[in-house]
Amino acid sequence: MEALTDLHAAQPYWIWLALGVALLAIEAAFSTEWLLWPAVAAGMVAVATAIGLPLSVIGEVALFAVVTVILTLLSRRLIQRVNPTDSPDINAREGRLVGQRAQVVQPFVNGRGRVFVSGAEWIAEIEGVGPLAGETVVVESIDGPKLKVRAA
Repeated sequence: MEALTDLHAAQPYWIWLALGVALLAIEAAFSTEWLLWPAVAAGMVAVATAIGLPLSVIGEVALFAVVTVILTLLSRRLIQRVNPTDSPDINAREGRLVGQRAQVVQPFVNGRGRVFVSGAEWIAEIEGVGPLAGETVVVESIDGPKLKVRAA
């Protein structure tokens, strides 16, 4: 613990930078959509301490907390402005796919293919003649890991 306090006393920005990178790595690995803004806030505290802003440890933690809350609230407002039909439950991504347009990335063979929607590729099923790669389909329903789609 003494080594950590010595490092903080000498170069406090390394601890905040490491925290920001760790939070960003966890966010990238698990896609929680909750750790992005604390990671950015840790990076901002790292920059503030690197330029020599005179803060105590308590001041740094307080700055981190305040910036995290502000960034999180601003991001929620921005998301609502950009996508007003988005449901507030960020963990129910699949339910929000119904009605969205998707792009075919793998042609349909025997009614099965792959589509790209909402930032990810999905296995898709369609009745009748399937569209070619690059064409647009509409998501009708979700059946486990598969999307049921129809021609747009």
